[in-house]
Amino acid sequence: MILFPAIDLYEGKAVRLYKGDYAQMTVYSEHPEEIARDFAAKGATHAHLVDLEGAKNGTTPNLDTVLRIKEAANLFCEIGGGIRSMDTVRTYLDAGLDRVILGTAAVEDPSFLHEALEVYGDQIAVGVDVRDGYIAVRGWTEKSALGFMDFCRDMEKLGVRTLICTDISRDGAMRGTNREMYRELSRSLGLQITASGGVSTLEDIRSLKEMGLYGAIIGKAYYTGDIDLKKAIDEVTP
Repeated sequence: MILFPAIDLYEGKAVRLYKGDYAQMTVYSEHPEEIARDFAAKGATHAHLVDLEGAKNGTTPNLDTVLRIKEAANLFCEIGGGIRSMDTVRTYLDAGLDRVILGTAAVEDPSFLHEALEVYGDQIAVGVDVRDGYIAVRGWTEKSALGFMDFCRDMEKLGVRTLICTDISRDGAMRGTNREMYRELSRSLGLQITASGGVSTLEDIRSLKEMGLYGAIIGKAYYTGDIDLKKAIDEVTP
């Protein structure tokens, strides 16, 4: 299993939200590239980046910061947040990002998702953001009428290979990850599933690894020190 320590970006800073609430934001660093260097120093090979401003308005206001992070640590970097056009996909991938994550666009614009998959294949992942069993969109600010399992099955049929699944109620709450949800996903789908939201202990990581998940994102627990990233990576390294 691959661990993806996360950097959420807002106005060029590394921040964390509580349950996706922009009003409950904590700033952890004004130099996110230094955090990425620490990831690498602790043995990380991958990083999960989110442009929180982009998630709300569909732009790329933190692109320069994202590129500094990629250059500073030379990690495999996936990026999500407001990627709603082929131009934005192309901007990130041509600049050297390794994978882009479509969220709102995958829900609201299936033709765009299909085109992105046709052109970029495995460099496209889909973010499955779950609130009360339904898919949330627009930076988690709106809940759609789509049940999350039906949506995931639709993504598999379309040819998506990687899903990043977040239980919003657990995100930043430090009360453990939704193991039942990930168990259901891993049993039902033949996809690369990355767990996100509430991964707050080494036991969470061990449990997700035992399910055979592809990846797990470590967010707030890295910043608070509740998870020692080096020990976590040792847990999943063969």
